[in-house]
Amino acid sequence: MALAIVIASLSYSAGTKAVDTVAEHLLRETAGRIAQAVERHVVGSRAVLEAAFPEGMPVASDIEKEIPALRSRFWIATSMHLDPNNYAYYGNRAGQFFGIWRNSRSEAELRLKLNAGASRVVSRFTGIDGALHEPAAEARLFEPRERPWYAAGLAGGAHAWTPIYVDFRTEELVLTRARRVLGTDGALEGVVATDVSLRGLSAFVRQLQLAPNGFAFIVEPDGNLVAASNTASLAPNSDGVRTRLKLLDAGNVELCAVYRALLPMLDGIRPNQPATVVRVAGAQVVDAALARFTDDAGLDWFIGVAAPRSDFTQGVTENVRRTVALGLIAAVLVVVTGMSILAWVARDLRRLSVAAMRAGEGDLQADVGIDRADEIGDLARSLVAMQDKLRTDRLTGLVNREALLNRIRKRIEMHRRADDMPFAVLFVDLNRFKEINDRFGHDVGDRVLVVAGMRLLHRMRDSDVVARYAGDEFAVLLDHVDSRDTAERVRQKAELALGDPLEGEEIAGLADLPRLGGAVGVAMFPADGRNAEELIQRADADMYARKPGSREAGLSWPAGGQAVDPVNASG
Repeated sequence: MALAIVIASLSYSAGTKAVDTVAEHLLRETAGRIAQAVERHVVGSRAVLEAAFPEGMPVASDIEKEIPALRSRFWIATSMHLDPNNYAYYGNRAGQFFGIWRNSRSEAELRLKLNAGASRVVSRFTGIDGALHEPAAEARLFEPRERPWYAAGLAGGAHAWTPIYVDFRTEELVLTRARRVLGTDGALEGVVATDVSLRGLSAFVRQLQLAPNGFAFIVEPDGNLVAASNTASLAPNSDGVRTRLKLLDAGNVELCAVYRALLPMLDGIRPNQPATVVRVAGAQVVDAALARFTDDAGLDWFIGVAAPRSDFTQGVTENVRRTVALGLIAAVLVVVTGMSILAWVARDLRRLSVAAMRAGEGDLQADVGIDRADEIGDLARSLVAMQDKLRTDRLTGLVNREALLNRIRKRIEMHRRADDMPFAVLFVDLNRFKEINDRFGHDVGDRVLVVAGMRLLHRMRDSDVVARYAGDEFAVLLDHVDSRDTAERVRQKAELALGDPLEGEEIAGLADLPRLGGAVGVAMFPADGRNAEELIQRADADMYARKPGSREAGLSWPAGGQAVDPVNASG
């Protein structure tokens, strides 16, 4: 019995070590995913303001003279990120106002106020140049100079965020990004702004796949709740009006307990760094990851992900219980049984621990090598599935960017150790993809990306690696390429494959799709670069040099591999 207890203790020790490593990695990865979602949600607002009022473009003191130009620019600005940036507007120091609210991709409202003492009028229209319907005047006098976004634009730097507020129409959390606009005399003339609804960000946090009792949250430094997976961010007050909640007033016991324990650590969390993982002791032990997201416009949010440690160790605990029960039943054979269990459990736990530690260090190719039908097997399959998701592009099913870079780095290491066969990297950029997206929508655009990826995959050898690099860009690792001529033939084959017309069976139900096509650049190792980043940059530069119109546009390519426009060399 003593030996059975020792074996159970060793099994538990080895299992919890592996589980702790996996739990830490998963918590940190989830916090990182939330930070990326926050960045994707708010970063488009900068481009919206830049499209509405390009940096350095002066504005006249009377916007009535600029209504046609403003209408075109603001239509383009609100087309860039229709969700969540469907509203862009401008107010000046004379009390005038101009704004476009997009109801859909084709329907919009023009909101205009030309005299400080007059009411704002709203006119509906269709399309960028559509005729304005009969204007309707608002009953309440709208004064842009008294709005929080105007004050934020005046008080902030180049860009500034307003405090988060509750939109009275949708009863959802919204914040506004504002920027100063200068007049023809170089003095402050007004403020341009765009609203960012936090509905999509809140939905993302609620839909995260966490541990059975895990939760995630986003909170401001003052404790106001932005989003949480296990509680609402708004609640009605005594008058029935929905207002923001402090996290500690949200009413969720587990969430409040973890947040109280994390409060003393907030000031020590460095902005935009990998999440810090801590263990919180209370009624139950909770593992938590804490990160901080900031941007140059003043946004400052804390991101937390937490789960009870028992969620991760339950399988290991059950395994230990079964080991002890077996010792009770087979006391006579305890030595043989105990040693067998130790050999059976500890071997796979060691493998799992090593694989989990390597995954935590960024090696997503680590081989687990465990095929079991128990909880350890479930944990091993979960780790393998996690590795596969982290190195696979979810849309196309191809290898993703980080996995490709890792494969290139390993190929370089192999070349330096024992293999002097050169290899090549292709960089692919699709033509007319924005035209397809704009004309047919993002769903068709997604299908076009899948078709392009499959065409590249089918034209390559089994030993080559085809990856979706970013957006409509792909990259290919051509293994064992004996010369630049061979790489050039493969490059031409890839361009021909992308240039074939889009067939009906590939994009079912759609006609008149434009011919897609793509530009493909090539870089050889070691002639064109000594590491993965240099090879990608050189292949990217070569692709742009080959792209239709690049030479006519006056682009040149220095040794570093980045394009320089001689007309706009100052950036």
